[in-house]
Amino acid sequence: QVQLVESGGGLVQAGGSLRLSCAASGRTFSSYTMGWFRQAPGKEREFVAGISLSGRSTWYADSVKGRFTISRDNAKNTVYLQMNSLKPADTAVYYCAAGAKIMAGRQVYEYDYWGQGTQVTVSS
Repeated sequence: QVQLVESGGGLVQAGGSLRLSCAASGRTFSSYTMGWFRQAPGKEREFVAGISLSGRSTWYADSVKGRFTISRDNAKNTVYLQMNSLKPADTAVYYCAAGAKIMAGRQVYEYDYWGQGTQVTVSS
């Protein structure tokens, strides 16, 4: 069992930056592929970024590639999402997710555990 708690969301102007954090409970954090997803009002939850167990491999949605960076610190049981050059279209609730035994997961169903989400609002 893994419990995930996101933080770092807020209101920012277009072009600004935010850094999201996701703290995980338990001693097996390094056994999970981690991902960030987001869900805007009236839309389905969509993949944003993922990172492998060691952190050596990362993958991104095309819409955020070059602007967002995912990273993890296994010693701190934490995964991060650095978001730069934010756009109003990035406005959504951002969720952290953990998945066991998956490779480069981009689908909601591949992840086993989810946080409660943190709101990111980008104003124009």
